[in-house]
Amino acid sequence: MGASTDGGHGHGGHGDAEPGDAAAGPTVISVSKVSPRVRTIAVVRPTEHDVTYLEATRKGLGVTLRHFMKNFFGRRRPAEALARGEVVTAKSFIPWNEIETIQYPEERTHYPERFRGLHRLMQRDDGTVRCVACMCCPTVCPANCITIIPAEIDEHGVEKAPALFEIDELRCVVCGLCVEACPCDAIRMDSGMHAKPVEERGHAIMTREMLLGVSGEAGKDPKSTATQGGEGPAWRE
Repeated sequence: MGASTDGGHGHGGHGDAEPGDAAAGPTVISVSKVSPRVRTIAVVRPTEHDVTYLEATRKGLGVTLRHFMKNFFGRRRPAEALARGEVVTAKSFIPWNEIETIQYPEERTHYPERFRGLHRLMQRDDGTVRCVACMCCPTVCPANCITIIPAEIDEHGVEKAPALFEIDELRCVVCGLCVEACPCDAIRMDSGMHAKPVEERGHAIMTREMLLGVSGEAGKDPKSTATQGGEGPAWRE
């Protein structure tokens, strides 16, 4: 036990505490006769048992060992139930393991309906990319993974198009903000596909041509049903 003089600045509520009144805050050893706000309190130091962290280490290893035994000796859920996303319950004492190893891509797990998946760029009816290089998606992207270099064109009333459109899938946080910010329905995240594994970081950067080809790989319609430019300024009429 050590002693420390407290000026009372951070413990104004304990100005009337009696010596040894632990319920009111820190243990007060003595109070100054000149000013009740000047007190001497006890300094609580950790014991040798707490400093060694032996008890915390024992508890942590116990949790790890319990999970290991459950997942190693536990039963594996049926593949058909796993594919449907069903929660398989058992009344016996043998638990289901919590680590499922599946043979991807031959065997796939169930994905929720709102699973976003890999980006894909949409096309107009004539096959051109719908992106007008408005820079909304790279501006809103929190990971700064989208790079667009605009180019001036004059086709179908469109003034700009992306000369370069790249997405670094390793930096993407799959937030979907680029889809929400796009005013032209030019980018979507509904392919249901994972980013492909790569051996070098540069191979994870998807170019405009690669993003346009995702629709075919995913079996999705590359054409957008949205009307470019909307209904115009007189849509209320």
